[in-house]
Amino acid sequence: MRQIVNIQKKLLPDLLQVMEKRYDILHRIHMAGTIGRRTLATSVDMTERVLRSELEVLRSQGLLNTASSGMTLSASGQQLVEEMEPIVKELFGLSDLEETVRHAFGLKRVVIVPGDSDASDHIKMELGRAGSRVLRDILSSGDVVAVMGGSTMARMASQFTTPSQLRDNWFVPARGGLGESVDYQANTIASELAKRTGARYRMLHVPDHLSEEAYQTIMQEPNVREVVDMIRSARIVVHGIGDAVTMARRRKLKDETMEELVKDGALAEAFGYYFDRNGKVVHRMATAGLRLDDIEAAGMVIGIAGGSSKGEAIASVMRFGHDDVLVTDEAAAKEALRHV
Repeated sequence: MRQIVNIQKKLLPDLLQVMEKRYDILHRIHMAGTIGRRTLATSVDMTERVLRSELEVLRSQGLLNTASSGMTLSASGQQLVEEMEPIVKELFGLSDLEETVRHAFGLKRVVIVPGDSDASDHIKMELGRAGSRVLRDILSSGDVVAVMGGSTMARMASQFTTPSQLRDNWFVPARGGLGESVDYQANTIASELAKRTGARYRMLHVPDHLSEEAYQTIMQEPNVREVVDMIRSARIVVHGIGDAVTMARRRKLKDETMEELVKDGALAEAFGYYFDRNGKVVHRMATAGLRLDDIEAAGMVIGIAGGSSKGEAIASVMRFGHDDVLVTDEAAAKEALRHV
């Protein structure tokens, strides 16, 4: 495939440009589900006149359906978008970038979507969709899956589907909730994943950030202990990655703790742990959920994060060395490589 793409680039560069443009149109309709022409024109940065002619070609090929509510992909259009993804990766050079990142951080698999999540909600949704596909590919019957919270994780959950019901699987929150929007809490994400697939789930109704005394007290509760034991037995862990200072502020850590984090060079946060540029843990919180030992013992750890602003944080967590799979975007991948 790569040889054919390289030949086409040399002999038929105009053809590849047209193909990329039409794929972009189909892909954005695919992501939106249903979309109007004006909104689509803005999304793909085309005038409505130019877009109209492209849509006529795609419609004549049976790839689009139109209605008063907007445009949708036909079954043939859906299939074509899925079949084109590996070709598009070659066109954008993402296959080589995936291999470079995989080798740099010693990962089993890297999946990169084009673009920068910091600049586009469309890319954020694509990142979530890519993460949902990776989880679906890895999931086996009987698996317990522990999921972290965050906006990227919420997008992943909203697009997660399976060909059959997951009667023998459990989704559990990897930790308690943050004091933020309920949509982004791990409990909500675990329940969404389960409800979309017919799986079962448990919730952990405890605060995310606990004092040592409160932690010891809560862990004496039988119901809490039962859920925590299930969380710590998870074969698959799916997590986001955040900037250390940003996450510390969201968790409302004390000023002195914030100062210690900065002094110790904390760059990234994941699983409730804070990492420096070498992947060393410089701070941890008492939390009723996954511990570092549980992360190390898990069968598969999947990190999902994107945006150029998170590149250094991603590099930091990858250096920790216990992730197996990274799902990210092009901008974050290139920025992460700058910090290898």
